[in-house]
Amino acid sequence: MTKKKILFVITKSNWGGAQRYVYDLATNLPQDYEPVVAAGGTGVLFEMLNKKGIRIITIPQLKRDISFFKEWSVFFFLCRLFWEERPEIVHMNSSKIGGEGALASRIAGVPKIIFTAHGWGFGEKRNVFWRSAVWLVSWATALLVHRVIAVSEYDKKCSPIRSKTVRIYNGIEPMTFGSGEKIRNAFPAGTKIMGTIGELTKNKNQIALIEQAKNDPTMYVAIVGDGEDRQYLIKKIEEYGLETRVKLFGFMPASEVLRGFDVFALPSLKEGLPYVLLEAKAAGLPIVANRVGGVGEILDAKDMSEFSLEKMVQKTIVIYES
Repeated sequence: MTKKKILFVITKSNWGGAQRYVYDLATNLPQDYEPVVAAGGTGVLFEMLNKKGIRIITIPQLKRDISFFKEWSVFFFLCRLFWEERPEIVHMNSSKIGGEGALASRIAGVPKIIFTAHGWGFGEKRNVFWRSAVWLVSWATALLVHRVIAVSEYDKKCSPIRSKTVRIYNGIEPMTFGSGEKIRNAFPAGTKIMGTIGELTKNKNQIALIEQAKNDPTMYVAIVGDGEDRQYLIKKIEEYGLETRVKLFGFMPASEVLRGFDVFALPSLKEGLPYVLLEAKAAGLPIVANRVGGVGEILDAKDMSEFSLEKMVQKTIVIYES
């Protein structure tokens, strides 16, 4: 039987919400699909896909920051990639790759082009000119693709072309939680620990917890994750003399650390539909969060069955087959 090839494209191969989404889909498709994943870098996503035997393709010069000459290089690489691979479906993730990938897919004659918005880029707190330019690119992306998937009702309402957009929530499997002892053992016994998990970036806003701890001598903070802001956060922790009360733990699975928290915090400035908040809710933790993107939809949900991995995969396959 000839398998239906689906090529997932994402900007970075590190580990964040969009990467986990690609991993979950690629590793849970029916046997009649052949998943291939293309991304920039050589990060955790590629390591995990390798273990599952899923073919990966590194896109040279693809990074989150925009460079005019590199973008042309990436665009021509994508055109050649789609022409050579001849996928039945291209499924793009992240705003940056969306526009280039959508145009390259059209030029290569890809039969089905899908884009998932994990929080629209024009929702970031930047100047009006930058946001207007990103909105225009997002509109062009939505125009060129056959279907847009929004991971929350909020993102669906923000879609530049709402008639092409369908909401499919991210989903998780039932979880088994560890003791969280690595977190507990890093702080004095009996202290109340506020924890957060996420990529260390400005949008995830971990600096807000550090600033809060500076003004509250009773506050202990565990920050789990890695990313471009790591050195900046370390510098601030040292500057404020918070080394004993605020600690960075690097990348660790949520299942291993959530039981080490007394309160889960999500200070993000921008979100799509955060997996980690689903996990924190599954762990039964009290939650403090900014209501951005789809965060409120998770916090207010009484029936969490809507956020299951099985449903996410099933509904996405319907889009592939339609």
